[in-house]
Amino acid sequence: MQFTSTQKRAAAWLAIAVLAVLALWLLGAVLAPFLVAAVIAYALTPLVNRLDALGNGRMPRLLVVLVVELVFIVGVLGLMLMIVPIMAKEVPLIREQAPALFDSLNNSIKPWLEQFGIRVSLDLGSVKAVVVKYLNANYEDAFGSVLSSVKLGGSLALAILGNALLIPVALFYLLMDWDRFVLRLMELVPLKLRPGFDSFTEEADAVLGQYLRGQLLVMAIMAVFYSVGMTLFGLDLAVPIGIFTGLAMFVPYLGFGVGMILGALAGAMQFASIKVLVMLAVVFGFGQVLESLYLTPRLVGERIGLHPLAVIFALLAFGQLFGFVGVLVALPASAVLLVGIRRLRTSYLGSTLYQS
Repeated sequence: MQFTSTQKRAAAWLAIAVLAVLALWLLGAVLAPFLVAAVIAYALTPLVNRLDALGNGRMPRLLVVLVVELVFIVGVLGLMLMIVPIMAKEVPLIREQAPALFDSLNNSIKPWLEQFGIRVSLDLGSVKAVVVKYLNANYEDAFGSVLSSVKLGGSLALAILGNALLIPVALFYLLMDWDRFVLRLMELVPLKLRPGFDSFTEEADAVLGQYLRGQLLVMAIMAVFYSVGMTLFGLDLAVPIGIFTGLAMFVPYLGFGVGMILGALAGAMQFASIKVLVMLAVVFGFGQVLESLYLTPRLVGERIGLHPLAVIFALLAFGQLFGFVGVLVALPASAVLLVGIRRLRTSYLGSTLYQS
């Protein structure tokens, strides 16, 4: 059986795709920090090039890269450390107010259930005693028990530490030689395929640029919204929780979920009333509607908008391959894959195989 050149080319690309997927599956943990560094380098390279051009050779590119990367790392660490003052204030409040909260819960739940003819004996006293004893225990013992419960072994801790050190190193070299890496990649593309490859990379670059700019703007707007919204309800920790929630939205669903949990804890400790539920419903409920139905479609754009099911699948798939760092790069990578899928669909609909 004779195969045409088109069929041979399609078989070759299919084999390359299978090998790429196999490599991702086998080397996911190894490739994860380099993939994260590549995504960050793609986002920061335009800034580095612009600052390098403004320096006009008077400032070495090495210094420009170091400054940009240092500012980026400080910003990421600042976002992560924003949760420290929140927890530092919440833990003592929980320890002090837990007995009163349990008593209030017991006095409110039992009469409410009795209205429906349900009579139960809630033994919240023993639960309260256990929780209070646990909260009054030594913090080191509590932290040790948590680590033991989640089985956080030394190998995992070393892997996290290794990735934390490897990503900045890989990012530095990628920022230094990004244009050279891209040029070397372009040289591997056959001349006959250059027009299609150039068109694909230009469209993918436009999609990623639109995604990154739109997502940053959405994060900033939502950080202000959550901070102002919880401040209007009188929450003491409104600003740090609001900023953390807004900026952590670069991880879809996770940032919103963690922010709502922090807001619920802070509100329960400060208000201890139905006001907490009202605040969560108004601020976080309206915020989710505002972000998903208006801001993201308007600012990120319909062009790269993925279906919610596709977003969930991308998060799970990349998380399975690369762990938590895979979740961070799931949507940008999915946006590039979406460009390729659109082109494959257009090519298939215009082929003789479909029209025959």
